[in-house]
Amino acid sequence: MTGMLVSILQRPKTVLTLMVVMVLAGILTYLSIPKEANPDIDIPVYYVSISQQGISSKDAERLLVRPMEVQLRGLEGLKEMTAVASEGHAGIVLEFQIDTNKDKVLADLRDKVDRGKADLPDEADEPEIYETNFALQPTIIVTLSGQVPERALYAQARELKDEIEAIPTVREAAIKGNRDELLEVVLDLQKLESYDITQAELLNALAQYNQLVPAGFIDDGKARFNLKLPGLVETAADVYAIPIKQNGEGVVTLGQVGEIRRSFKDASSFTRVNGEPAVSLEITKRIGTNVIENNLEVRRVVEKASKNWPSTIRANFLLDESSNIFSQLGSLQSSIMTAIALVMIVVVGALG
Repeated sequence: MTGMLVSILQRPKTVLTLMVVMVLAGILTYLSIPKEANPDIDIPVYYVSISQQGISSKDAERLLVRPMEVQLRGLEGLKEMTAVASEGHAGIVLEFQIDTNKDKVLADLRDKVDRGKADLPDEADEPEIYETNFALQPTIIVTLSGQVPERALYAQARELKDEIEAIPTVREAAIKGNRDELLEVVLDLQKLESYDITQAELLNALAQYNQLVPAGFIDDGKARFNLKLPGLVETAADVYAIPIKQNGEGVVTLGQVGEIRRSFKDASSFTRVNGEPAVSLEITKRIGTNVIENNLEVRRVVEKASKNWPSTIRANFLLDESSNIFSQLGSLQSSIMTAIALVMIVVVGALG
């Protein structure tokens, strides 16, 4: 050991050169390493969400939770299952053993959920499965606010969503605070009576429409072609043209007995920024990418797109995780520079 120390002290230039090389390598590594706000940790916890509009909490437990629990309790590696029923919604949290195969568990979970859908009410929405991963939390939230019509605000948000998702480091830009559009039909009772249309005829006609009906095939000996009768609703004009009843040689359509207009579903939540109605985009970055570079690119895209917006629409940035990382990196850099300076002083002093 003494001989090794003597040989090192006799080569001060070599030692200093190696130290400079290691410091430069450390700086390059520090600059290139991805900056993360949350660690990429796979937690074997999944959440199954089932919604049904208008159902009570007691009925949600009986009709939504229990049928799904029967299917899910047989999953391999299941450690604990917790269910919560509320008005219009049921949620099931499943925790698995830490050593389970995540891909196999997810495939089995989807299979069990698909089987359990057969026992759910027809009015229930499609069950959704969510994975738990801290690295998939939104890193920045972009809000669009202003005293403008809701449809105009949502249209700008959809355009901005496409531009943000074109960034290579962005995984998803989810729009929140919007309502789904729909076509509202207001029936005229006097017209229904004049055309002698009963409620049963009206409901039966609407139930049989918006379907793709197979109609067999044609075989000419050389080729075989499938036939289908398209009755899908794709535009507002298709809704106007839905046949309700045949009266003599004429056909009464839905547009003749009612007023059809564009509307929105009833609001279940509201988003407001500085007292103004708003629509938000929750930006999630790809795992392993730099959160600072990702958020800076998102800000650049938003600022570029906002130049073409009306002056009544404003963009704001909320919960930017890169700001916290900047403050943490500042204290880390100060500690590193202090440590490097102290080590260099000690080494140079020892080498004379």
